[in-house]
Amino acid sequence: MSKIENEAVRGGQGQVLDPETYRDSIGTMEQSGKRKWVFPRKPKGKYTNYRNLVSFILLLIYFSIPFIKINGNPFFMFNVIDREFFIIGQPFYPQDFFILTLGAIASLIFIIVFTIAFGRIFCGWICPQTIFLESIFRKIEYAIEGDRNKQMKLDRQEWNSEKIWKRGLKWSIYIVISLIITHFMFMYIVGYEEVFNIISQGPFANPTNFIVMILFTAAFYFVFAWFREQVCTLVCPYGRLQGVLIDKDTINVFYDFKRGENRSKWRKGEDRKAAGKGDCIDCFQCVVVCPTGIDIRDGQQLECVNCTACIDACDEVMEKVGLPKGLIRYASENEIEKQIPFKFTGRMKGFSVVLMLLVGFLGFLLYNRGEMEAKFIKPAGSTFFVREGKITNTYNYTFLNKTNDKKVVTIKVIEPSHAEIGFSGSSKITVERDKIAKGTISISFPEAEMNLSKQNITIGVYDMNGKLIDSYQTYFEGPFKLQF
Repeated sequence: MSKIENEAVRGGQGQVLDPETYRDSIGTMEQSGKRKWVFPRKPKGKYTNYRNLVSFILLLIYFSIPFIKINGNPFFMFNVIDREFFIIGQPFYPQDFFILTLGAIASLIFIIVFTIAFGRIFCGWICPQTIFLESIFRKIEYAIEGDRNKQMKLDRQEWNSEKIWKRGLKWSIYIVISLIITHFMFMYIVGYEEVFNIISQGPFANPTNFIVMILFTAAFYFVFAWFREQVCTLVCPYGRLQGVLIDKDTINVFYDFKRGENRSKWRKGEDRKAAGKGDCIDCFQCVVVCPTGIDIRDGQQLECVNCTACIDACDEVMEKVGLPKGLIRYASENEIEKQIPFKFTGRMKGFSVVLMLLVGFLGFLLYNRGEMEAKFIKPAGSTFFVREGKITNTYNYTFLNKTNDKKVVTIKVIEPSHAEIGFSGSSKITVERDKIAKGTISISFPEAEMNLSKQNITIGVYDMNGKLIDSYQTYFEGPFKLQF
């Protein structure tokens, strides 16, 4: 180690920590550049219990939503292939994608505001990567291979019968879990009925679907069995984004260095304050529980996902040695350095106002999305014809029912009001819920009142109570007239 590194890890008693121990505590990479596998100790404590509860609820939601229907529609489905989209049972169409775009913008602003105020809590508590890894795959690993020390021992030993059957069992379960996650992911795309139908038909009947399933299963297995925390430390853009967003007023998992330094090993009966020692007893328990392999005592780091495992580990040690808890806790940098309590800064207020305005506008668009979308298009190559003093144009109509109820509608010309409509069938048109109805109408206009060869016309769609549901402006063609 260099002189600077030696000074950086020097304890309160002038004791330099072992170089290998120090390197273990600062990340998942050896000096040679080779990956260093993280074997986190199984966490326990108050925050771990809270996270387990949150994980259970989120997993329950993930595995339940595909089977929930509202008014016969999926609660959530995002079928890009067939262009079928449902959010909270409400159908959305490509025409409504501007609303979804605004929703995505609102979500991004919410993430920005949330990150400015509370740091990377999303990563440690809600992110699917963390939920699946820590609440499913890691628990399976603990159950089969044991805690940190047993896992490290198993990793170092030769490939004997014990290592083969433990690793084989773990990897086999990982494959099954990855396959289950993949199937549920596809339920969000095509619906659970279609997924069950594909399964019942077998892989040879749907080779493309089968190959896609296998590829996604392999991807999930690769991420959760091998890549793991590197998704958070190397790939995920959110971890880099937080470095731009957080400031000294942001709540994060922090080590109280004012209280903890100088670090020194615990000695029973010693007056640490009189000896110039801090409350950190240099036990490294906050390091060995970290799922990303960092030492929280080195300050705020992009690799920290705010999982709170170090808080529980430190609180447990503080309780055992009779020192106050909270040496590592949720706090802002200003709270640690200047004893300034958390406050809602001007930047947070500004983003919050923008977010509320955007959410309000989004709600307005959702409320006024309309029950039906109507279009009246002149057939390609068609023209007008004149008969008995009237000019007639033909239009193809398309009605899209966006509601969960069957609609019976009729068509009227709004402007000019004295135009007449001819129907190819009944004047009452039935449009099933979440369906499209198509047909043809003819509109006639007195030739004597046609002053231009092409003029605008507005056609309205009304329900049986006479309520205007939608309107569409198009053009009406007539014979060309010279104007003098």
